[in-house]
Amino acid sequence: MIVNPNYWSDGIVSFSNRSYFHWFEVISRLVAGVVFVLFNQSTLYPQLILSIGYLLIAVGIGLVIMGSDKHRKFAVWSAHKFKSTFRPAGVASLIFGIFLIYVSTIGVISN
Repeated sequence: MIVNPNYWSDGIVSFSNRSYFHWFEVISRLVAGVVFVLFNQSTLYPQLILSIGYLLIAVGIGLVIMGSDKHRKFAVWSAHKFKSTFRPAGVASLIFGIFLIYVSTIGVISN
C-alpha cells in the first residue's frame, strides 16, 4: 500500500470478485478477534488487545449481517473512494503492526 496504492486498490476490487471473498473476510476477522481475546493477558496492554479483539468479532458479525452482496459493493466503492489515502493508511498499518508485535512479544518476554 505504501509503495503502490493503485496496485492495492485494483487488488481489492479483483479479490472482491472471488467467490470466497466474503467468507474469507468474515472468518479471518472472527479468528483474529478470538485470538486477541484469548491471548490478551499475555500482552503489554491487555485491555487494548481485548478491545481490539471484541471489535474484530463485532465487525465479523456485522459482515455476516450485511451479506456478501453489500459487502462486495462496499469493498469496490471504498477501494475507489479511498485510493488517495492508501499510502498513509499503509504507513499507519505498518506502524500498528510493529506496535502489535512489540506489545505481544514484550508481554511474553516479561512473563
